[in-house]
Amino acid sequence: MEYKHFMGVEIERKYLVNKDKWKDFEKVEGTFYRQGYILTDPNKTIRIRLTDKQGYLTIKGLAVGMSRPEFEYAIPTKDAKELLDNFCITTISKIRYKVKFAGKLWEVDEFLDDNEGLLTAEIELRGEQEQFDLPPFIDKEVTGEKKYYSSNLSINPYRKWKE
Repeated sequence: MEYKHFMGVEIERKYLVNKDKWKDFEKVEGTFYRQGYILTDPNKTIRIRLTDKQGYLTIKGLAVGMSRPEFEYAIPTKDAKELLDNFCITTISKIRYKVKFAGKLWEVDEFLDDNEGLLTAEIELRGEQEQFDLPPFIDKEVTGEKKYYSSNLSINPYRKWKE
């Protein structure tokens, strides 16, 4: 079996989602993600992700602005489950919805377990100056706020935050 890999630079902006507007927004069914972290260093992360159809190994470097190096490799689901169960120091679960809005793909994550109640949306861009329209469910931008990185949510979950 051949497995794809993606490498290069991830240019991403992240937003909080307004729960009431999201609830009323027309969307397709989401996909359950379980992901864990083998390494959560401030300069790099090594992540394992598992859906019902595919596993992934992802290595991300230090974010500078909204850009960071990213290498992602599709791996067999059996390997991903084994890595999650035996090698990851922290894990999170979420439901990801993929939404098209104004010609752009948005990924909205509804976090579960200790991160329940947190909803974020991300858009990947071709360049940092790329223009796009915000969907009506967007609340405020949190790009670069490390506490919203999934790797940090696995260590310091949303339920433990003090307002």
